[in-house]
Amino acid sequence: MFERIGEKACKLMQSFSDFLAFIGEAGAAVVAAVFHPRSFRFGDSALAFERAAVGGLPISTGIGFLLGLILAFESAVALQMFGAEVYVADMLAIGLFRELGPLVTAIILAGRSGSAFAAEIGTMKVDEELDALTTMGLEPVRFLVLPRVVAAILAMPVLTVFSVLAGLLGGAIVLRMMDVPTQVYWDHIVSTTSVFMIVFGLVKAAIFGLLVGLVGCGAGMGTKSTADGVGVAATNAVVGGMVAIALADGLFAVVCYVWGV
Repeated sequence: MFERIGEKACKLMQSFSDFLAFIGEAGAAVVAAVFHPRSFRFGDSALAFERAAVGGLPISTGIGFLLGLILAFESAVALQMFGAEVYVADMLAIGLFRELGPLVTAIILAGRSGSAFAAEIGTMKVDEELDALTTMGLEPVRFLVLPRVVAAILAMPVLTVFSVLAGLLGGAIVLRMMDVPTQVYWDHIVSTTSVFMIVFGLVKAAIFGLLVGLVGCGAGMGTKSTADGVGVAATNAVVGGMVAIALADGLFAVVCYVWGV
């Protein structure tokens, strides 16, 4: 038992060390792209953005709509006993813009695009295409990883905006069924929502997108040349992305508590 525990711990430390090395390579690639913008593959980044944002728009919008519908219904039933169901609008505005919108969208992106990044790069590594790029003098991190990470960063705020709007629409439908005027609902949304709240949610979404892109591409770069290597890489991308999102969200909560925002 102790031998297995030690073996797992050593593998975990090695994986963490490899991921830190990958982060360093990605940082160097970002610096190189800033000083040499022509080396950045804008076409690949646009294609990855289309697959992540446009392709993920239906599922993220649908989940956001159902999330707002469920939250509004569950909370309105309790608040209706006190005649305060209109304050569901305030709860939805704060919860969706600051917390649930970016968080749920990031989890969807990790499950959909993070695993795709890992599978694509992992398949290239198994087929020795990464070695071929290195032989031709092309850095795999700058050539493959950087466009996908940038696409994930840009896709997350877009998906979050549509998810939040769909959630607010779901809440409006529930409250309208409970005889709350639609104009009153949207007035509460506007009065509760601030510019800081919107910007904070979008910044959080962009950081979640960065984490999803880095973890997904890192899992793909670390794919083993085995029968189940690509599958393991895709699984690691989803699990690692969700863990990273949860840790970052907890850090945001602590920072907001300390700053009193």
